Amino acid sequence: MTLLAFTGNRFLAEEALRETLTSRGLNPRELPRLGGDDVTAQTLGPHLSPGLFGDGGVIVDLDGVKPDKALMELLAGAAVTVAVLDESAPAGRVKLYQTRGEQIVSAAPSKPGEVAGWVVQYARKQKIPLDRDAAAYLAEVFGADLAGIASELTKLALLPGPHTRDAVQRVVGREPPGDSFAMLGAATAGRPGEAVGQLRRLLASGEDPFKLMGAVVWQYSLVARCVALLQEEGRVTEAAAAQRLGVKPYPAKKALDVARRLNEAKIRTHLARILDADLAMKRGLDAGTTLERLIVQLSV
Repeated sequence: MTLLAFTGNRFLAEEALRETLTSRGLNPRELPRLGGDDVTAQTLGPHLSPGLFGDGGVIVDLDGVKPDKALMELLAGAAVTVAVLDESAPAGRVKLYQTRGEQIVSAAPSKPGEVAGWVVQYARKQKIPLDRDAAAYLAEVFGADLAGIASELTKLALLPGPHTRDAVQRVVGREPPGDSFAMLGAATAGRPGEAVGQLRRLLASGEDPFKLMGAVVWQYSLVARCVALLQEEGRVTEAAAAQRLGVKPYPAKKALDVARRLNEAKIRTHLARILDADLAMKRGLDAGTTLERLIVQLSV
């Protein structure tokens, strides 16, 4: 009867599914829900025909499932309402949803700024007095885990506000994850304490020290090339740097931010220190201690 496909961020897609089905007179909690290995023609078959009282319905979760064309045709031709959760639907399924049913697209915030913006709007909708710095903190520690953020906001709704960043951090009890670009930015700005703090959070979150060193080498190679670009051209935009370096705009912007604090002599010194640290780690010296020493050296 009706094929409804809900795409985008999983938490938001689930929310849209509940609201849409309820508005159409169906109770999502009472509908059968199938996912994983249960998404087969044989298992779905009994749920795709109306019951004694007319239209029924079924919720099909395609997370981790690779349905073939025959199964999708079965869902599209069902005699009941079929609500499909398909977070990252490929183009072929999107076309089927749009031609044979209805696609309800939810947002998919992933970057910190996008997530923080969603947090502000969600808190406002729930009438939770949350300031923007607190929203940014939640975006930092949870990333795109909107369900995790919503759970924390449910706790905060029970507490008196206003909810500042410090107050929310005490409730959540998480440190923001380390950021390797922020680490290098703090180092080149002469803030060794902040830079080492970023490094320690990265290591505490389970980052491999050798992969971190690889990230430092890669990022400083971008920085060195940006220093050369700035020296040659004076002013360089992020878009131009991204094109010249062959990278996406975000790492190009971060590399430019670091490069603007350096000159050729300093970048050569930094590259020599990075090489020494890389060799020391490969020779068996303690990786964490070597990285900390390097980050301090990059700060002077």
